[in-house]
Order: sequence, then C-alpha cells, then structure tokens
Amino acid sequence: MIVLSIPLSFGLTGCGRGNAAIKLPDTDVLVAPPIQQDVPVHNEWVATLDGYVNAEIRPQVSGYLIKQNYKEGSVVSKGQVLFEIDPRPFQATLDRAKGELAEAEAMLAKSTIDVERDTPLVAQKAVPKEKLDNEIQAKFAAQAAVESGKAAVERAQLDLGWTKVTSLVDGVAGICEVQMGNLVGPPSHLTSVSQVDPIKVYFPVSEQEYLRAKNVSTTGQPIDLFDSSPELILADGTVYPHKGKILLTDRQVDTATGTIRLVAAFPNPGNILRPGQYGRVRIQTSYKKNALLVPQSAVKELQGGYQLALLGSGNKAVIRSVKASEKVGTMWVIDDGLNAGDQVIVEGVEKVKEGTTVVPKSTQIQAEAR
Repeated sequence: MIVLSIPLSFGLTGCGRGNAAIKLPDTDVLVAPPIQQDVPVHNEWVATLDGYVNAEIRPQVSGYLIKQNYKEGSVVSKGQVLFEIDPRPFQATLDRAKGELAEAEAMLAKSTIDVERDTPLVAQKAVPKEKLDNEIQAKFAAQAAVESGKAAVERAQLDLGWTKVTSLVDGVAGICEVQMGNLVGPPSHLTSVSQVDPIKVYFPVSEQEYLRAKNVSTTGQPIDLFDSSPELILADGTVYPHKGKILLTDRQVDTATGTIRLVAAFPNPGNILRPGQYGRVRIQTSYKKNALLVPQSAVKELQGGYQLALLGSGNKAVIRSVKASEKVGTMWVIDDGLNAGDQVIVEGVEKVKEGTTVVPKSTQIQAEAR
C-alpha cells in the first residue's frame, strides 16, 4: 500500500485566493473479486458439560465419620480410600461373630464324635436308636450353626471393610458435604467423583434441524450427525482444541421444546473441562455451493448489519449492505448483496465512504483453509 502524506494548509492568504477550492488527493486502495467456492455450512447449539460418570459417594454402614483422606478437587483413583468411619463397633461385632463361629464349630465336632461313636453301638443294640437319632439331629443343627456363623463373620468383615469409604471410579473428587464427627449412614451424601476424561456434552437439536442434517447433501450423500466431528466453543469464545465424537441421540423428541437431545464426548486431558460448564457445539450440517467469500477485514459491521465497499463507475467507492452468514477461516461468506464480478475494496476500506474517488490496484484474495 502506498501511504501518502499530504500537508494541508488551512490558513488563507490574500491576493484574492481566499475562495479557492482545496482538491483532496485520490485514495489508493486494493480491489479484488470475491472468491467463489463450495464451503461447509455449520450449525451451533448451546451445550452443557457433564461427567462421563458421576458417582455419588455414600457409606454402606452407619457410624461416626472420623477421617477425610483426600484433597477436595483432586484426582482420585478407583478404590482409593476417601473417608473413614469409626471401625471399633464393627471390629467388636466381627470378634463376637468369630467367637460364635468357633463355638458352633466345637459343637459340630462334638456331635460328629457322638454320631461316629454310637453308630456301631446301635447296630450291636448296645445303645438305644433314639439316642443316635438325637445325636444325628444335633449334628445337623451344629452344621447349620457353623454355616450361619460363617455368614455372620463374612458380613461383619464386609461391614468393617465398609468403614473405609472408597471411590467407585477414577475421576475428580468434589467438595466434602459433611463434617468430621458427624453420624453418617447409607442416605448420607459424602461427596461425588466425576470421570471427566472424556467428558460428555449434551446439546438439544430442533426436530427440523435433526431431519435436515440427516437428509440434506449437495454431494448426493446424506450428512449424518453421527459421522461428524463436532467442535466445542467454550464460554469465552475460544474453540476447544480437541474434536469430539457423537455418542448417541436420545430416544425421543421433547414435546415441550420440540428438540431432541444429542450426546457427544470430548477428550479432556488435564481435566480442563468440568461438569456444569456451558459452551456451544458446532457441527457441519451441509455444503453451500459456489459461495462468495471476502476477507473479514473488508466487511464493516454496523448495528447488526454488514457493509462492503465496492469499486463503482468512475472509480467511485460504493457502499453496499450485504448479508453475511458465517465465517470460514479469515473469510466471511456473503449470501446476498454481492455478485461474483464485483470488485471489493479489500485494503484501504477504512479510508473510503460513499462517493470517494479511489485509485484502485488489483489483487487476488487468498483464502485460508479451515
């Protein structure tokens, strides 16, 4: 671009030249025709992020909470001990169950000896058969007592083990919802652990958009949402660097909103994304044939509308309102108000207005691949 520095003198001298008109120099600009090419069309939907798995951590037994073994907000592993409940009552129950089992085993041993001793004596008619029958019944009862005792020991061991409350999944542990020393039990929600890598993204699609995305294509093949690689736009407007994958479509349309919910999964290394965040999912849904594209720098946005500066007859600038639909790389797609043969002022546009005389120099627009 040629930059001209033109000193202007606004002081007037005498000799009858006070009314002489000051002629401003013409403005140098670069002009180029719009690029015409096929471009992908994308749709965006508001999205909500959630853990791939959200596990509520609740104790299996009742007791007093005595210890928290994790740092809130930290990454924990499946099976890692997060909380401890006072184990002493459960240890006592286990000890009692073991004692009762030992007693039952002793009774079984005695009744077995009695049966083995008296069985041949009954055959010799040295011992009444009724006595042997009673001893056999006692043996059966002792065997049942042993099995019951083993079950009681196993249950007591489970209860004692459950005093150490562990994580059910790998993930990020949340804030503790109770205080140490509180009496807790199975209804108590201690914390939650969310598996966030990958992370799920939920977004509603209107019934019309869903059907259109299933069937519309300029290449002869339908563009299926399931075959796409969705992008995630975060709340601050940045595009998340990892593309996702569509997991599923909900089983039915929400009759209240006329939308159907889709679920995508995105890689989340470093656990940057967290459940509860909002964003936008962007998915290619069709192609636009022979679209006209111009650089974003050539487009002026005024009160929600868009304008281009074009080269008119007599090298006069013409300001034209246009309809811009979406951005493709560094380009705007212009849907209306622009023709393929128009000469767009692509550099120096900030120096012109309607009717400005310009000195045009031709150039070519270089589109960036998206």
